[in-house]
Amino acid sequence: QLDPVRAITFSLTHCCKEGNATEDVSSAAETPKVVPIVSVETSIKYMNSDAYKQTYGDDPVWKTYRRNFKGQFPPRKTRKTCIRNNQISTGSPCPICRDEYLVLDHRNVKLLEQFINKHNGSVLSYSKTNICQKRHKQLLVALTRAKDYGTVTFDLPIRQYDYSEWHPSNN
Repeated sequence: QLDPVRAITFSLTHCCKEGNATEDVSSAAETPKVVPIVSVETSIKYMNSDAYKQTYGDDPVWKTYRRNFKGQFPPRKTRKTCIRNNQISTGSPCPICRDEYLVLDHRNVKLLEQFINKHNGSVLSYSKTNICQKRHKQLLVALTRAKDYGTVTFDLPIRQYDYSEWHPSNN
């Protein structure tokens, strides 16, 4: 008998008359179809298409999204992730998780620039963009890689040096 607390699937190996081994897999082991992963090239084409313009217009992808939360004030942090086991696990997933054609990558510059503040060049907070923590980490990695590859331009900080350490005063 199987323990009802733990669900373990068994597969039995049967030998045919020819000597070939075949596996008999139970129906519980059948997994749902995996959501197809969209390539970066397809995502870039989508960002330039009429379907993207019709869906989002000239606004960033996070502009029209509204978080779903209980109470008067939203929680400080957004949810950990919207997709679990290749399925959307929440009622209102974040703007990146809900649209499978939005891929965070260093080559998708048009998408990455929507998450950069135009005035000072810093990354917009997840509390403003309302993207989940997993996608926010992916966004930070993609932005760092884009800066390293040179696909996203940014200003270098102005450094102030204290030259008194190198040239002491003659008093």
